[in-house]
Amino acid sequence: MAIVIRIPEVETDCAESIVLYHEPVMTTEVMDLMKPLGPGLYLDGTVGGGGHSRLLLEMCRECRVIAVDCDHEALDVAKATLAPFGERVIFLRARFDEALDRSGIVEPLSGALLDLGVSSHQIDSDKRGFTFRRKVDLDMRMASDEEGIPNAAQLLNDSNEKILARIFHEYGEEPKARRLAREIVSRRNDKPFRTSDDLVAAYSKALGRNPKAKDKARIFQALRIAVNREIEVLKNGLFRIREALSPGATIVVISYHSLEDRLVKNAFREWSSSCVCIPGLPICTCRGKPLGTTLTRSPIGPSDIEVARNPRSRSARLRAWRKS
Repeated sequence: MAIVIRIPEVETDCAESIVLYHEPVMTTEVMDLMKPLGPGLYLDGTVGGGGHSRLLLEMCRECRVIAVDCDHEALDVAKATLAPFGERVIFLRARFDEALDRSGIVEPLSGALLDLGVSSHQIDSDKRGFTFRRKVDLDMRMASDEEGIPNAAQLLNDSNEKILARIFHEYGEEPKARRLAREIVSRRNDKPFRTSDDLVAAYSKALGRNPKAKDKARIFQALRIAVNREIEVLKNGLFRIREALSPGATIVVISYHSLEDRLVKNAFREWSSSCVCIPGLPICTCRGKPLGTTLTRSPIGPSDIEVARNPRSRSARLRAWRKS
């Protein structure tokens, strides 16, 4: 059963007296696939509010969890949520692709979970700048206070037209990506981009009409992916986690858009193939055996009951793979 986490009196920058945080999705499916048992070590690479990790620690009384998030606000809430489990939880502020190296832990993982995308709390907080609600400053950084990481406004103001077009085409599948990029470059010469209204206005001009909510969502998503280098982080993270899994361990990935889901699907398919040589070679020169087994032929989606309770879970797609 999914849970809604309410944390009383959490002392964080984002907390009010009571915080309603991100509701974990497909909890039953995640636990059924991971089957947490014994004194193993598990990685929650996107711990968020700590919902999935709490269930895992409750089901598996001896296991431990590395709870990772690059968002300090999320990590503070997770620390409060998981406080009852004491030293069974190792908290680490990092991206999940670098977490294992930064932790210094060499013990193999008994399982791993990545719940990708942006949390409900991040979407609902105007100061985080993920939303296309009016007059919201464009930020979109998962690690909002990390130095040297350009925010969304800086990316729009500093990137050339070719890069902007690629972002909206590849990450947002926007048919008018070039026109939008051209409009952004033209407008920023007179007034730098700062708020959601600036981007929506440029998009409206490029489309020749007022964009629908789903259109704006795609454009803002594309910009968020670029700001946080989400595709690069996912590629690197999947490989690093696969290497750290012990035999028989499972990685579960929940994605929320087709680019992520396709990347995960292709990675699991390759890892499950006995031969990954270039077609046409007279003899196999690769590893010659599968590294593991894909547990989900097709992605698993949330039930109708879960979607009715939590509409934001609608786009979630779950895939799992088990190491040999």
